Amino acid sequence: MQDEFQKKLINTIRFLAADAIQQANSGHPGLPMGAAPSAFTIWTRHLRHNPANPTWPNRDRFILSGGHGSMLLYALLYLTGYDLSLEEIKNFRQWGSRTPGHPEFGLTPGVETTTGPLGQGFANGVGMAIAEAHLAKVYNRPGFDIINHYIYGIVTDGDLMEGVASEAASLAGTLRLGKLIYLYDDNHISIEGPTELAFTEDRAKRFEAYGWHVQSVPDGLDVEVIDRAISAAKQDPRPSLICVRNIIGYGLPTKAGKASSHGEPPGEAELAGAKDALGWPQEPRFYVPEDALAFYRQAQKKGADLEAAWKLKWAAYSQAYPELAAELERRLNGQLPSGWEESLPEFPADAKGMATRVSSGKVLNALAPKLPELFGGSADLAPSTKTWIDSSKAFFPALKPGEEDSYEGRNVHFGVREHSMGAIINGLAYNGGFIPFGSTFLVFSDYMRPAIRISALSHLGSVWVFTHDSIGVGEDGPTHQPVEQLAALRCIPNLITLRPADANEVVQAWKIAIENRHRPTALVLTRQNLPTLDRSQFASAEGVQRGAYVLADLGGGQPEVILMASGSEVSLIVEAGQRLVELGRSVRLVSFPSWELFAEQDQAYQDSVLLPEVRARVAVEAGVAQGWRQWVGEQGRILAIDHFGASAPGEVVFKMFGFTPERVSELALEALAVSQPVGK
Repeated sequence: MQDEFQKKLINTIRFLAADAIQQANSGHPGLPMGAAPSAFTIWTRHLRHNPANPTWPNRDRFILSGGHGSMLLYALLYLTGYDLSLEEIKNFRQWGSRTPGHPEFGLTPGVETTTGPLGQGFANGVGMAIAEAHLAKVYNRPGFDIINHYIYGIVTDGDLMEGVASEAASLAGTLRLGKLIYLYDDNHISIEGPTELAFTEDRAKRFEAYGWHVQSVPDGLDVEVIDRAISAAKQDPRPSLICVRNIIGYGLPTKAGKASSHGEPPGEAELAGAKDALGWPQEPRFYVPEDALAFYRQAQKKGADLEAAWKLKWAAYSQAYPELAAELERRLNGQLPSGWEESLPEFPADAKGMATRVSSGKVLNALAPKLPELFGGSADLAPSTKTWIDSSKAFFPALKPGEEDSYEGRNVHFGVREHSMGAIINGLAYNGGFIPFGSTFLVFSDYMRPAIRISALSHLGSVWVFTHDSIGVGEDGPTHQPVEQLAALRCIPNLITLRPADANEVVQAWKIAIENRHRPTALVLTRQNLPTLDRSQFASAEGVQRGAYVLADLGGGQPEVILMASGSEVSLIVEAGQRLVELGRSVRLVSFPSWELFAEQDQAYQDSVLLPEVRARVAVEAGVAQGWRQWVGEQGRILAIDHFGASAPGEVVFKMFGFTPERVSELALEALAVSQPVGK
């Protein structure tokens, strides 16, 4: 390629991005203008993709982990022929556009991940690389590399500073994920100034210590050197980091190489100066030379040819291995196998019962043979969270030359890395073909909250398994006793939070998690044993599907008081309800595992459970009271814990903080007293 034409192609990316940012008077020109040669090299020389079908299963993935540089990605998507018009580029960051300030999965065709919170995209790519390695090992056969693709990304100083990226990089090196190739936009600048202010370690040596293949490109304008580095990375069995020395805001006459080019529009004079310096016409704005567009649009035919060749291979594979092909196709389409629910267990009534973490483990292992897409692990806590799939191995590389890896394994040892575990699980969900789960103690959900939030924002079917859910943790004390975490999960839009009361509610909770492939689910489970309710005396646990349901009406006649609870406290209101019946009261017991699902029911169903005429209500939950007022009303009572816990046996902690049948009964009588007309 002639050098001048190549410069024109790269400048087309730069100035599409810069014009959009200037027109919006908002955005980040520094990354697109500085990293354009790196992106050009990936997209025109290595990325195997089909703009006409952004979901082609064997496409290479591209991640812009520094999502603030979103116009770099949007420019490439438009130029290569994705369903993203020039009008959308002109409408950058505006209401209703498909070009928001940071890339959003599911909104813009070709965007593989929702990025912006730094480090998330980096860790998502690790999940995608795990997905590629696992599917390839399980489904490929000699002569049929049905799954064989790379995960490319551009990562930034900010990404590498974030702890989530460090966690993910360490695991990626351990797992030897050789299909993962990141170009590091090493421009030495962050928002506050030079990176030396806070980021002085040798990044290359750090990644070498993680077990990565590391290369350096001293001149980020040199496409040929970048190209050779990517080619070398593809030949190495380790994940690769290519440190590319770029100039942030390249071409801007007074802002290039400075923090001022990071996150503000260049300004009319500065943009004009950049165009003059790089030989670009001032007008029209959003200028795309015809020969440049024709070059980029070659990606459409090339992509169609690549997919067509893959489809021919797929057709032959389907004939040779029909069962494997059918299963892989089903998984990639997000379909569940017929009759999968038949593997769900039923648990008999048992006064002693079991911890809901234990019943969850039993459900997981009952489902695993029927659902090969179930895949995940824990933050070094599988023996405690009961999330090990017994019928499978650990996902792990070969330890010695000549040995075989066990990438077919469905259990991931994430190590003590909650945050990266969350983002990696999301990467598996973005990839498709998985029902991914990650587990830890509920109190540590705080460490992974950004990833949980992104799963909800991106409409991913990630499953979060949180155990040790309350002060019932006991002797470990307040550092490990979650009180505010349940409320924190409930306030995340689009997340289903479920706190089941017994083993059969756990079954229903898992059923909800499996069926919601475009919405994440958090399962909140106990360490301590809970009675398995006798469903001949109490309503079917299928009521969990609607968020809350009438467990039983006690005492005959119209209920005078409603006791409601979630999780371990349901057995507590059962005892309290029986005490109130002995006092001559009629009581409704409501199991309330999911606020979100109940809020989505129609008013008629909600009223049938929480009778509007019954104002005497008591909510019981071993967490903060926040939010319960909406369900108990102004005259109701809430037994909660709005302070930290204490170190003692769990049953002692519950008793000392007032979680007893006696206290629940007292609160019910108080509610009855204030809710009745005077003199009745």
